[in-house]
Amino acid sequence: MRIYLYILAGVTSAIIGWNLGQFFITDLGLLKQFPEIVLFPCIAFSLAIGMVITEIFISNPTRPKLTLRIAWFPVIIAGGLGILAGLIAGGISEILFLPQIRVPTPIVRTLGWLLIGSSIGLAEGLTWRWHSIEAGDRKRFWQRFRISLFGASTASLVAAFIFELLRQLLGNFPKEISGVEDPLGFSILGMLLGFVFSISTSPSYMAALRAGAGFEYTTINSDRIYDSSTTILSDAHPRIEQPRLKFVSDSDTDKIEEGLSIQLPTKGTVTIGSEPTANIFIPGLPPHVADIQLNHRETLLVPNQEYYQTIEVNGERLNSRQPIRLKHNNVLAFYSKDEDLKYGNKMFRFVYYNRFLDPQG
Repeated sequence: MRIYLYILAGVTSAIIGWNLGQFFITDLGLLKQFPEIVLFPCIAFSLAIGMVITEIFISNPTRPKLTLRIAWFPVIIAGGLGILAGLIAGGISEILFLPQIRVPTPIVRTLGWLLIGSSIGLAEGLTWRWHSIEAGDRKRFWQRFRISLFGASTASLVAAFIFELLRQLLGNFPKEISGVEDPLGFSILGMLLGFVFSISTSPSYMAALRAGAGFEYTTINSDRIYDSSTTILSDAHPRIEQPRLKFVSDSDTDKIEEGLSIQLPTKGTVTIGSEPTANIFIPGLPPHVADIQLNHRETLLVPNQEYYQTIEVNGERLNSRQPIRLKHNNVLAFYSKDEDLKYGNKMFRFVYYNRFLDPQG
């Protein structure tokens, strides 16, 4: 479904941009002598906005009000970059079309489309940081930025090659269909850009635990010392083991607080409990309550056979020691073994994510 939506958005945006350009050129008579200076900015503007809006809404389809609230700034940035790149592409094209220079039309068209495609990749890559918390990871941001820029540039070159190949096969388009030559070409460009972005912007499937109830307040009594029977540690607070684990927001602290998302490694085992060596240390829980085993696109919650009854998944207490395959948006709750424990909270809740679809996630 994702790929179809992106392709449809790409074709639709390209057609809208072309019609907008024709309105300025034909109906308003704006720069009729230099049509590329008008047409290219309209195409780039429409495609850049269309791709960014598509990414924002597909990434967060269930919260339209939030999406609209965060979309305006990325859309403005995308539109501005599209217009600027379109003006540059159109200006270069008009210069190269001058009789004194005599650059072949296919080369000029390919160069113009390359500039349009690269500007759309630039717009999509840069604006991602304003609507996804995953972009807080600099390494992930630059990785996706490079993929978007390279993918969009490659798609524009392939689209230009396909279009010129069709021109050769059809003999520069017969008169019967010459009127659809430009919209057909830009539709191919939009289709390939949509296809590329459906892949390059796909969810990273980076597993994360978002802290919820139980992490609002932490009661700490500094004169307590660790004892294996009571699982109490001096200066204890829920925390993650750094650098093995980190928060998605690149927080400098190791303290787990409500709303923070713990980015999990792509492979390996993460231990949860009140032992000082636990990767996710939560005072008040059993020493070793569970493991999270991370494999390729699969995450398992493996309860400790002694304490599995202290765990809830989606509001239901576990009645088995069997591993649980976690799915996106699963709610995990861990309870203190001793219901009368007066140290800290009795319940700690996480929401499991296996892809960063929520701008607030």
